[in-house]
Amino acid sequence: MNDAAPAPTPAPAPRKRARVRAPELIGKGGWLNTGGKDLTLADLRGRITILDF
Repeated sequence: MNDAAPAPTPAPAPRKRARVRAPELIGKGGWLNTGGKDLTLADLRGRITILDF
């Protein structure tokens, strides 16, 4: 007889999520408090940003 515990079942591999690219923020009002500079999402990457719709 074998008193050893059964081998654990391997966990299923995590599903890969599809990466979705956010659209650029374009509006009629323009950017506020940027000194007239239009910003892109790349300019905002890694920064805390407040959006007011």
